[in-house]
Amino acid sequence: MNQAITRRRFVGVSAALASGAAFRPALAQSMPENLRIVCGFAPGGTSDTISRRIGERLAGNYARSVVVENRAGAGGRIAIDAVKAAPADGSVMLLTPGSMLFIYPHIYKQLSYNPFADLAPVSVAANIVHGLAVGPGVPDSVRNVADFVAWCKANPAKANYGSPAAGSTPHFIGTMIARSAGVPMTHIGFKGTQLAIVDMMGGQVPAVIGPDGEFLPHMKSGRVRMLATSGPRRSPYHPEVPTFAEQGLRDIQVQEWFGFFMPARTPADAVNRAVNGIRAAQRNQSVQDAFNLMGLEAANSTPSELAARLKADHDFWGPIVRATGFTAEN
Repeated sequence: MNQAITRRRFVGVSAALASGAAFRPALAQSMPENLRIVCGFAPGGTSDTISRRIGERLAGNYARSVVVENRAGAGGRIAIDAVKAAPADGSVMLLTPGSMLFIYPHIYKQLSYNPFADLAPVSVAANIVHGLAVGPGVPDSVRNVADFVAWCKANPAKANYGSPAAGSTPHFIGTMIARSAGVPMTHIGFKGTQLAIVDMMGGQVPAVIGPDGEFLPHMKSGRVRMLATSGPRRSPYHPEVPTFAEQGLRDIQVQEWFGFFMPARTPADAVNRAVNGIRAAQRNQSVQDAFNLMGLEAANSTPSELAARLKADHDFWGPIVRATGFTAEN
């Protein structure tokens, strides 16, 4: 087994034992033996949490057993390529942040997948806002965006920020800050927000932009300070932290989503059963608690609603990305 792939198996109770499948052959035939949920980022982060918590509840419901594969690398593209090439039989599902689908087409001249043709939308899984946080590499006197901008101007050689991936929404929030405030900020892409936070806490990176909930486990240490969040209103997980808009950067009002997808041409009945399984999983209290710990707002949708949201975000981010001049080859 490739050691770069981290797996954890969630084994569901046999449908035959749980529901007397001998008397319900239609159910037994419709339930796949195994489901793989492919996640494009490292264990411990937001994508991984969603995959595993939903996967736990889909075991014995949608499929007899569920495996989560962490196919980290290439900013989430490895996972998407893996699902694109997987059998379209309902046995494989992708969990991805939206930016890999609505921003990447604008930055890669030869993207290896077409998000509209190669994937079948299933359901939104969660909504998030992003936060700008600083660590020990920035003076303790830096307490808001204006302070951070002033520090960047005074220390251009140190004005770096990390994000979960090059080309991700947090990456472009950073470029929007830099352009709006007229400051030099160098982006550093990581394989997930948690890896970026570790380097920030160690002083290697002064700031990180990422899903605001990913900072929650580190806030009490005092080594991480949240300066702003990206939503149209304050995050319920950081009510004391003003938004970018409140601090004068009115163009930065961004809410992202995580979504489940299957390979294109997956039968509609499999997609619809997955939608129902995801909705049922989200009603479970343990799933809700896990989402709250990560600062996630549980959400779901129909496949057509997710398709429409993907198209709208694709059209929204195109002009913003083009204005920055960024491409994956930069």
